[in-house]
Amino acid sequence: MKVGFIGLGIMGCPMAGHLKNGGHELFVPANRKRSAELITAGAVGCASSKEIAEKADVIILMVPDTPQVEEVLFGSGGVAEGLSPGKIVVDMSSISPIATKDFAKRINERGCDYLDAPVSGGEVGAKAASLTIMVGGPQRAFDKVKPLFDLMGKNVTLVGSNGDGQTTKVANQIIVALTIEAVGEALLFASKAGADPSKVRQALMGGFASSRILEVHGERMIARKFDPGFRIELHQKDLNLALQGARALGVSLPNTATCQELFNACAANGGAGWDHSGMVRALELLANHEISAEDVASKAA
Repeated sequence: MKVGFIGLGIMGCPMAGHLKNGGHELFVPANRKRSAELITAGAVGCASSKEIAEKADVIILMVPDTPQVEEVLFGSGGVAEGLSPGKIVVDMSSISPIATKDFAKRINERGCDYLDAPVSGGEVGAKAASLTIMVGGPQRAFDKVKPLFDLMGKNVTLVGSNGDGQTTKVANQIIVALTIEAVGEALLFASKAGADPSKVRQALMGGFASSRILEVHGERMIARKFDPGFRIELHQKDLNLALQGARALGVSLPNTATCQELFNACAANGGAGWDHSGMVRALELLANHEISAEDVASKAA
């Protein structure tokens, strides 16, 4: 296929690379730092989002938030200006489900299909092509784009109509945030009580409390490795979507609100760019105790 890809960030760049390596003709913004490697590998650099939309049959977006998606789609020189009937726009960003329905309607009016297809799996999943992809939109468009999704992810599900993919992603981010908080509390409790948190984590991995977050993010907490796979500021954005949606629906999400406040505390202490496992630092501040690699090493000795 002829595929345009806009949003070559930490996750977007490897995702686009998988499409290029899969044999598809790739069109990318020419004026982005991360474009150079893809262009060297054979991708075509384009001067604008409009030009990408003119040349590609499927246009994929992977940008930070709702305003950026709207700008890329409908701003001056944007994707909408380059569309012709029959093309498919795929937004793999994590944005507002309500705005998504509006964007889809505006794209449909141009004779094109729209899929909202946010992902879960972070930088690791993007590089390994093991992302979970949650899709909202028409079956016909999903069937056409499915081969592209399969190059980027392993768990690809058409959830429902436009907006349902984004709703699923918000639900995912609620679960991830609350689980990070639970793992942080558990390891902090163990460490404060004098147990070796690395051994506690090892033991828990064999029980009912086992989870991917305990495995990956628990290790990050113990090893103090908070370089971002998924930044706190992005998870804050996703929880804002959850809390705004809950308010509109008349639903109470008390523990989601607590996790957002912990993320806010991290951001206030310079941690907006930390990996979201860094939420544990807010808990450590409240406990006046840090889970540290040094403590683990001294206990092992």
